[in-house]
Amino acid sequence: METEEVRATAGALRQGMAQLGRRLRAERVSNGLSRSRLSLLNLLALHGPMTASAMAAAERLQPQSLTRLLSRLEDDGLIVRSPDDADRRQVRIDITREGVAVLDEDTDRREAWLAKAMAERLTATECEVLRLAAGLMERLADD
Repeated sequence: METEEVRATAGALRQGMAQLGRRLRAERVSNGLSRSRLSLLNLLALHGPMTASAMAAAERLQPQSLTRLLSRLEDDGLIVRSPDDADRRQVRIDITREGVAVLDEDTDRREAWLAKAMAERLTATECEVLRLAAGLMERLADD
């Protein structure tokens, strides 16, 4: 059951995540990739080769939107498509070395900014609270 205190905490958390998200986006490398395309690269980097339908479900995208995003990533040499070994009718999509490099550059820059900001502005205890909160946010995000 939802209490007023839980509701207020949820609102504060949402607002804080939104502000931090905007600040982290400002640190993004200007490589011309949208958040959606970077998210797809990250999905492949974390989970390995996937079918387009599995990617659409994981990212909650319409198949038509995903098709356009994948075409751009493939044109840029950041992903590759290949037949599935078990079922040759299926096509698996995987991230390329170039895709990993683009993703790593983007991630490294944003994480470096965040680590520096945390070290300069937060106590060790506050950093530990954020570490614990990160795990809790992942649990909340899991389906």
